[in-house]
Amino acid sequence: MTFPGLDFEYSISLLFCLIPFFCFFLLSLKTSFKNDKIFVSSNNKSKLSTTNKIPKAYPLVGSYFEIKANKHRRSQWTCEIVNSLPNLTFTLHRPLGHIQVYTANPANVQHILKTHFHNYPKGDFAHMTNWDFMGDGIFNVDGEKWKFQRQVSSHEFNTKSLRRFVETVVADELNERLIPILSEAAANKTVLDFQDIFQRFAFDNICKVAFGYDPAYLLSSLPDAKFPVAFEDCTRLLSERINAPFPLYWKAKRFFNFGSEKQLKEAVAEVREFSKQIMREKKKELEKKSSIDSVDILSRFLTSGYCDEDLVTDVVISFILAGRDTTSAALTWFFWLLSRHSDVENEILREITEKAESPLFDEVKDMPYTHASLYETMRLYPPVPLDTKSAKNDDVLPDGTYVKKGTRVIYHPYAMGRVESVWGADWPEFRPERWLESVEPGKRSFVSRDQYTYPVFQAGPRVCLGKEMAMLQMKTVVAGILRRFKVVPVMEKGVEPVFLSFLTSKMQGGLPVRIEDRVVESC
Repeated sequence: MTFPGLDFEYSISLLFCLIPFFCFFLLSLKTSFKNDKIFVSSNNKSKLSTTNKIPKAYPLVGSYFEIKANKHRRSQWTCEIVNSLPNLTFTLHRPLGHIQVYTANPANVQHILKTHFHNYPKGDFAHMTNWDFMGDGIFNVDGEKWKFQRQVSSHEFNTKSLRRFVETVVADELNERLIPILSEAAANKTVLDFQDIFQRFAFDNICKVAFGYDPAYLLSSLPDAKFPVAFEDCTRLLSERINAPFPLYWKAKRFFNFGSEKQLKEAVAEVREFSKQIMREKKKELEKKSSIDSVDILSRFLTSGYCDEDLVTDVVISFILAGRDTTSAALTWFFWLLSRHSDVENEILREITEKAESPLFDEVKDMPYTHASLYETMRLYPPVPLDTKSAKNDDVLPDGTYVKKGTRVIYHPYAMGRVESVWGADWPEFRPERWLESVEPGKRSFVSRDQYTYPVFQAGPRVCLGKEMAMLQMKTVVAGILRRFKVVPVMEKGVEPVFLSFLTSKMQGGLPVRIEDRVVESC
């Protein structure tokens, strides 16, 4: 496999030439950094200060010190900065003159994702940085390659496919695997990591619907598997790459194959071999069939002339990334929030009871309060907290921010869910009612915000194809679990989970829970 855009000899030489100069700056500016360091609050729910928090930039190293100090909480740190500014946009100066523009301004987001879409592709930086893992998959390409993959994939998201997905794939995984695991945990009073459970559930689901393949990862034994661990390592290590203050450093580590880059290489090899195995098995299956009765996404690609093994592998990895990590992240935070808001849980239970006699697809399709609760969860804890584009040409954003050609522009769903002028003074509160309106006495309907104010599913031409599928899957899981069980997090009183952001978001350390049977509870 080749890696576009790299000149290793130049990179290594420049790195070692600059080391003494970097050391000089680190020593001479240490005192200044201590005096200027931004105070970081550990309370995510405290009101954001209106004080200007833009980090100071120094010659050559830019804002390296504060970038490094906040590398473990990049989403929270940059959120605090953009939300302290009237235009919700700031420019971060990275080492060696590189800059990034962060924005939580809806007008800017619409400009980037829709009206000037062609000026803000993923870009060469993202393509090169993610190449090892994602290759030419749909999330890592632009232009014709992106259009073709999106067009082929879109056929699987019609109403007929969605109904089949809910009534067969999700229902089977729920009833045959998830519910028995929760029943056993309730009976034995064992602690489960709900984040792990949801990742297994979502992984089985996406493999079935996208590839017609069942990895059986959510079995009662909760089997160890190399692939999911390797996949997790890939997303974490790639995130470190993307946010590295000195890209030359990770390029040097990759060239000499040591440290985190050696780990990434091994993890990518594991993931790609697993993905190729899925693709090869699907090819054999298609060769034996005279006609295709049930078409999954992978079959569509293989029968559309998309037969290069590496390219199809890239497609497989992209869909696993989209289907496994996003819904599992949202469900993890949803059940934690629910445990702190019994009024919301009671309202969802009432809605589940009212829909109990409806067919499964009709039941979960029409659950406005549950739908609103999930949207409210993702407002506070979006599965993809930050997303990056690259300016193809010089531009000026609607708020007046100048964007130079080649600048990485990052729109910020995590910060956008915390803008007081949009969500009100009660933005820190988990309040599903903000998404509902009364249509008649005793009946409410869900009212969405425009996708540029709430870009959790992206927006514009690249808006998420699987948005409705994800919502149906999550509502099915919520209804299936809450109908029978109460979920009780096992955490110290007053301790809140830590929000981590890699390529997708995670809850640090998972979500340990006890399961209580509602039937037993009511006796």
